[in-house]
Amino acid sequence: MDSTAGYWFLSGAEREHSATGVHAGPAETPAWSEGNLVRPLIHGATYFARLYEELSALQAGDRVWFTDWRGDGDERLKADGPAIGELLTRLARIGVEVRGLVWRSHGERIQAPMSNRSNELLSRQINDAGGEVLLDQRVRVFGCHHQKLFVIRSRTDPSRDVAFVGGIDLSHSRRDDADHMGDPQAVDMDPRYGKQPPWHDAAVELRGPVVADVLELFAERWNDPHPLDRRTPYRMLLQRLADMPRHPQPLPDTAPPPPPAGPHAVQLLRTYGVKHPPFPFAPGGERSVAQAYTKAFSLARSLIYIEDQYLWSAEVAAGIAGALKQNPGLNVIAVVPRYPDSDGPLGGPPKRLGQLHAIETIRRAAPDRFGVFNLENRAGTPIYVHAKICIIDDTWFTCGSDNFNRRSWTTDSELTCAVIDTSAGRQETPDASASLAHRVRRQLWAEHLGLDEDDPRFQDPADGLALWKAAADALDGWHQAGSRTPRPAGHARHHTTDPVSSLQRLWAAPANRFLVDPDGRPRKLRGTTKF
Repeated sequence: MDSTAGYWFLSGAEREHSATGVHAGPAETPAWSEGNLVRPLIHGATYFARLYEELSALQAGDRVWFTDWRGDGDERLKADGPAIGELLTRLARIGVEVRGLVWRSHGERIQAPMSNRSNELLSRQINDAGGEVLLDQRVRVFGCHHQKLFVIRSRTDPSRDVAFVGGIDLSHSRRDDADHMGDPQAVDMDPRYGKQPPWHDAAVELRGPVVADVLELFAERWNDPHPLDRRTPYRMLLQRLADMPRHPQPLPDTAPPPPPAGPHAVQLLRTYGVKHPPFPFAPGGERSVAQAYTKAFSLARSLIYIEDQYLWSAEVAAGIAGALKQNPGLNVIAVVPRYPDSDGPLGGPPKRLGQLHAIETIRRAAPDRFGVFNLENRAGTPIYVHAKICIIDDTWFTCGSDNFNRRSWTTDSELTCAVIDTSAGRQETPDASASLAHRVRRQLWAEHLGLDEDDPRFQDPADGLALWKAAADALDGWHQAGSRTPRPAGHARHHTTDPVSSLQRLWAAPANRFLVDPDGRPRKLRGTTKF
């Protein structure tokens, strides 16, 4: 067992989830997987291109299993196609086993952005070709299935098996790249993002034994014996109209794990809300995502770097603020969207209020050691930050579907990979600058700050906050001066959350607490910062 992984990752006792088969084994075995190869995929265009390459190479008898929050069957994986629905349909027709679970959303009339119709159309398209993609509503009330994963298994060569995990849906707006001009197939968002919103996102490609763990996670959800739809006449009617069964077909026997592929240890972290009937694999819910962040924050010494869609919730902010108070050498950098994706008179105030409280809590703990930034492209259009990435001390990093909010950490189903580069710790003194986490940080900062990846100022994570502040000062100053000189490099701007009036707070606070950011923890934990 790698000592660095053992120091940062949750132990089996800390994980407290004996009902699951993910990372399961005898008491003395680690609650994670070693011997893996992790490849970060920054940007939706990069991820879609890799997905296309792997899917296009499949033959009859191979397997493709996936989960998603939203799927648009016509979303192109490359500029010249094919669309994701077209490709999966083609695979099903030639004898590739295609199975999927996509969220059965609450319906267009209740939540317009939650495209129930898109998911249904994608499912029907694949199922008509012989696949089995099902709409899954087995969630806590007002919760959703938010996990995004692909597992691709070869019938003849386990070394070719690969999994993809991250925050990128198979949907419109995701296929953007480092230029951030947006996906031509766009979703409707706040008009300040334009008709083709720039989009920043990320995923990871996994090879090695952890692929079997991702497959086990999929199998647990698939094999849940409870009906896929809620037991109400309305839900049962929707399921029948969509020509969907109430229970999936049994999965085939599992294959042995793929052979070791690299030096990376990976721990799969999940969220499942407490619900009735309970998840068989998480009867008390699961909050290993929140538990892992809580532990990692307490171990942070130099830098916590966050890219997140939301960054709100008192419980999330408390963990970060506590780390800043505990460690005087720690800096925190957060990159968030400039505006919520939907910032109307009803939807905006609850979201902004949650972020205002969180930022205030963290800033109060260490005002000089915390910076919040947003991004814009070269045309000055804000970039929607949808990535869910956290890097701590260039050693422990995460990428997955969870956001930094109470909903993601307690209510919705989520999947996140925590990664440790064990090759960086095989010396007497571990070298964080040789780690995968360090290389990911350099790649992200080079893009956001407009610098070369080998810039020596990236070497020490403790110097990062000053670098970000200088870049944001330059771009903010350029705008304030009327943009008459050459534009400074980079995309970073200082972030200020739009205010929420006193009158709006009267209704926005309860709306945030119960609808936008609900608490899915057991009752004994609510009102605390524990998970």
